[in-house]
Amino acid sequence: MTIPDDELPLAGTAVLLRPADEGFRVLLLRRPERGSFAGAWVFPGGKVEQGDRRDGADRVDDARRAAVRETAEEVGLVIDGLVPLSEWRPPAEAPVRIRTWFFLAEAPRAEAVPSEAEVAELAWVTPAEALGRHASGEWTLFPPTWVTLHRLSMHDRVSAAVASAGAAELFQTRVLDGGRAFAWEQGTLHAAARPWSFAPA
Repeated sequence: MTIPDDELPLAGTAVLLRPADEGFRVLLLRRPERGSFAGAWVFPGGKVEQGDRRDGADRVDDARRAAVRETAEEVGLVIDGLVPLSEWRPPAEAPVRIRTWFFLAEAPRAEAVPSEAEVAELAWVTPAEALGRHASGEWTLFPPTWVTLHRLSMHDRVSAAVASAGAAELFQTRVLDGGRAFAWEQGTLHAAARPWSFAPA
């Protein structure tokens, strides 16, 4: 039986930006070769745990606390000022369904220190560099990460990217053509072959 979206487990993800000469760089980390994101490049984050919950709190606030905690655990960065960017709801046929909020913030100046247990490698790259590495087959990105980087690539400054956030844009995922495309109200990601492409609605 399919679990209603409102009853799904929750997660929070932190999209951290750092100013650079070419605009800004974003923090991505490669997961170890195990688990549901084995070997993929992702933003820091993870599932909401009991300690992240507050009585009477909105679910998005629980997810924000999870994003803060997971970022500290995974890369040693203490973050604040996270603004909602997007909410991702998985397709009904997904084997693991987790409702995930993405948050955006400027990264602190401290050096990121990866957790050996949770991070195989980390990198500060421009969105265009990350998309290019995926296009070449060097990196593996999942659709929410790819779409987020694609949208970030339209901004040339951290302030412009952060100003575009503030309310979580809903992405209700539908799988098309046997997994060769993914659709949302915002448009369709064509993923049959690399490089992927996004067609706005």
